[in-house]
Amino acid sequence: MAIGKRTIAGRALHPVGLGCMNLSWAYAAPPPREEALRLLNSALDLGYDHFDTANIYGLGKNEELLAEVLRYRRGEVFLASKCGIVVEGPDRGVNCRPEAIAANLDASLQRLGVDHLDLYYMHRFDPKVPIADSVGAMARAIEAGKIGAYGVSEWSAAHIREAYAVHPLGAVQTEYSLWTRNVELGVLETTRELGVALVAFSSTGRGAFGGVLRDPSTLEESDLRRKMPRFDAENWPKNLAVIERFEALAAEAGVTPAQLANRWVLEQGEHLHVIPGTTSMAHMQDNFAAATLDIPAEVIARAGDLVNHANVHGHRYHDAIRPTIDTEELA
Repeated sequence: MAIGKRTIAGRALHPVGLGCMNLSWAYAAPPPREEALRLLNSALDLGYDHFDTANIYGLGKNEELLAEVLRYRRGEVFLASKCGIVVEGPDRGVNCRPEAIAANLDASLQRLGVDHLDLYYMHRFDPKVPIADSVGAMARAIEAGKIGAYGVSEWSAAHIREAYAVHPLGAVQTEYSLWTRNVELGVLETTRELGVALVAFSSTGRGAFGGVLRDPSTLEESDLRRKMPRFDAENWPKNLAVIERFEALAAEAGVTPAQLANRWVLEQGEHLHVIPGTTSMAHMQDNFAAATLDIPAEVIARAGDLVNHANVHGHRYHDAIRPTIDTEELA
């Protein structure tokens, strides 16, 4: 059965949004600007209505890229961006101080060429700042009309509840996929209980369930997966054996592996959304169709049995990144 629109901060949206990061950063060299713009416009033509970006994606370049599309099509897009991660300068790490949130918001609005965001996330939890202080900055931005709602990314269930008590959230964003189930330790149920949308990034396992990747050692040196344990020489062969069985299930069901991976996430709750990213026009179209395909419940269940925390090898992040993650950790 097809999945209809789902809400984020009171706005009815297609459950498959577009994660825009890799059009500018992280997964190898980004595509030429003309190709990236063509993909963004084609996504809107297809029916995508939720774009997700952040100030660190290409150090502002991703927001500047989106500005070229938003100049003409702002009304078609539920626009989300993020602040909080600092990748340059002396404050490198996480900074969710109120003054930093306010300054970063203004900078993002300028780069995007818009006067407001529909959703603005704190990209990571900042233990140095009282939650009431950082949420207070978000509430003031809402009152000023600069953002429609605020969200948090990779926060624990307890901290989500604390933030919600200060001011209700519009969304929680975190990694969620067949092989990353951390949210099932608390965040999934907490967001369901509070009536907050849960937006899953990397729903196709950072391309592991895309049906293409076979040898991560061939990835460009700049590709962030080169540092992720699941893709290293020790763990990848074991993970690939599991992935190949999953791919056989998708083929049996007549769908692509990415479609099955995205649909599995969407079936975990009516408040779930996915924002897979891609630089491929074909993959962008495949991802979008995941919500409307007729995939039997038994196939969804089998997918979850085939790929899960019990049979994945390697942590999702390398040691330098793990301390910045607040979401509950599976042993």
